[in-house]
Amino acid sequence: MPEKSSDFRWGAPPRSRTVAFYHRRIAELVEMRLAASGRCWEDAVWDPALELTTADFQALEDELLASGLRFQMSAAISRAEAPEKYEAAPIDAPVAALSRDTQGRVVVGSGDNVFRTATDVSGVARFIARVDTVLEMLRDGVPADTVAIIDDSGGTLTAPILAGFKAVVCKGGSVRSHLGILTREYQIPCLMAAELHGLVDGARVQVEYSVASKIPYGDDPAQGRARIWVLD
Repeated sequence: MPEKSSDFRWGAPPRSRTVAFYHRRIAELVEMRLAASGRCWEDAVWDPALELTTADFQALEDELLASGLRFQMSAAISRAEAPEKYEAAPIDAPVAALSRDTQGRVVVGSGDNVFRTATDVSGVARFIARVDTVLEMLRDGVPADTVAIIDDSGGTLTAPILAGFKAVVCKGGSVRSHLGILTREYQIPCLMAAELHGLVDGARVQVEYSVASKIPYGDDPAQGRARIWVLD
């Protein structure tokens, strides 16, 4: 993460080079359009003729990709459909390389806790990344003790079956993402921005939802970070 600046106008520094690129280039484009119009900001801001268009944003995307930067995927389907636009997903660590905590439990990941629960949650990890899986659970019901492993932070894919989950672990987004908001409203324990290593579908897991919730844009990256264990 870039070093914080006291005069950063958005409240926090860009969290990636891609975000920094868009902040800079959009500001430059707006400044150029405003100067070319010869008008003051108060007059120009309401003029539809000066709005940025789909073509403008496509040109910025083309410029970004030509520079060698790539988007970070929040869903596996993104890279499957447009591999030239997205960074490769990190390769899971082999099980032999996984660490154990002081109680001997195998740590298979961590994530940002959306809200604090009284106790940790145990259940069966079930990967839900395809529409077919959602349709099957709609038809037959969500299996008991499902800790849903999701990579779509928007929540659209799993919204129809969300209430059936015992808990959620999402590999994308943040505690401010739509999925984080939905799970908080449903009071379904949830971790966002999870990093997983060696976790497989059907494994029995325990998730540390009892830690303090993550504060968006907080100074401490470890604050609100919860662990995920696979149970022997």
